[in-house]
Formats: sequence, C-alpha cells, structure tokens
Amino acid sequence: MASNDSIRKTLTVAVTLCLACSIVVASAAVLLKPRQLTNKSLDKQKNILQVAGLLDQGGNIADLYERYVEARVINLQTGEYADDIDPATFDQRKTAKDPATSTALAPTEDIAGIKRKPQYASVYLIKDNGATRYVILPISGYGLWSTLHGFIALENDLTTVYGISFYEHAETPGLGGEVDNTGWKAKWRGKKLFDPAGEPALGLIKGIVNTSAPNAEYQIDGLAGATLTGQGVSNMLQFWFSAQGYQPFLAKLNLNLEN
Repeated sequence: MASNDSIRKTLTVAVTLCLACSIVVASAAVLLKPRQLTNKSLDKQKNILQVAGLLDQGGNIADLYERYVEARVINLQTGEYADDIDPATFDQRKTAKDPATSTALAPTEDIAGIKRKPQYASVYLIKDNGATRYVILPISGYGLWSTLHGFIALENDLTTVYGISFYEHAETPGLGGEVDNTGWKAKWRGKKLFDPAGEPALGLIKGIVNTSAPNAEYQIDGLAGATLTGQGVSNMLQFWFSAQGYQPFLAKLNLNLEN
C-alpha cells in the first residue's frame, strides 16, 4: 500500500487544490464582472453629476444622470460629433492606448505627460429644459507620482469654470493630494479658462491669488509643498484646451449655442 506521504499523492493534492481554486477565482471574476461594470459606470456618473453640482439635490444617481446628462463622443481633430460611436460603451482611456485610435505625442507636444493623444474623446452636456447649462470635459495629465484623471465643468459661455474634480490619482496625501480638497476646488468657480485671444490662460500660481491683481481671473491658488503636482494641473489645462485638445470642439459648440 502506498504511503499517504508519498510525493505523488502530495503533488496530486496540490494540483487538485490549485485547479479548484482557479475554477473558483475564474467563476467569481465572470459572475462579478457585470456588477463591476455597473459600479464603474455609476461611479463615473456620480463624478460627472458632482462636478456639475447636481448631487446636492439628492436622488438616484442613474435617474439624475438620465435626466440631465447628454453624453457624446467627439473627433478631437475636427471638433465634430462622432455619431457612429456609442457614448455608453466608449472608453477614452482605452482608446488612448490603442495605436489605431491614438497618436504618439512628441516630447515638445506632450506637456501633459499623457504620451498618446486619442483620436476621440467623451463630452457631457448638462441640459435643463433642452438648454445647455454646462459642458463637462475629461482632463488628464501627469503630476508628481501619477496621472491625474478628472472632469472640468464649463458654463455655457465655454470659458467660465463652474467646477473641477479629480476622481483618480496617486499624489501625496496632504500635498499633491490636496487636489481633492473641497475648499481648494471651490476656488475654481468663476475663473476664466481662455484669455481674450481665445488661448488657454488658467493655471496655478505659487502662493495665494491676489484677487485685485489684473490677471486674478486666470489664476488658482498653488498647492503648498506640491509644486510638481500644481505644474501638472496647469500643464493639463494648457494641453487639453489648446488646438490639440478641445478647442476645435468648443469653437463649433459655441457657434451652435449662439444660434
């Protein structure tokens, strides 16, 4: 009779256990994937509603999103809507990684540190009784330790900031992580994104903004002890609101809103 301590039996038990665990893990991943996708979608909807100030009125996130938000996909180069792409399934970050749907940026162009520019981007129009109140645009750029991903909301003059929010980053808590500070984010409201010539002008400064200074409307308080994170935020604004980013779309949208 073979010993229960034989190498063969030990290996058999180990292999059987590994296979059983693999089956359990794989099954859990398959079964939980729909729920994970639903939670991911709800989290994105929550961040969009939050930057538009719509969470304050309470209610179901999915219902609020359905009521107020019109999601579209745009061609960044032309500024036109890409009506053949479903906004519900479009993944801008995945698109940016695919060489077939993105362009590698030269170091002199890549001031935001994103490496590749996607051909398409998501935009979100906040509607109220058919009128566009705000336009929400995804922004991203490298800080000190990580790429920051967020949304910025513009009023319907397409230059005044209504709100900003970063939903993903790995910046240092208490320093660069202060991009999550509600008091700091509140200081963005009413700031101007573009100068009179239509070029992106908004950015962070060192220290506190002097509200009586001539260019105060284009300045945001710096993040104490987080110079590189602050520079990263300024750089992403410069990139995404240049001709490389949302300028073509905003120019066309502005004509539509005026008409």
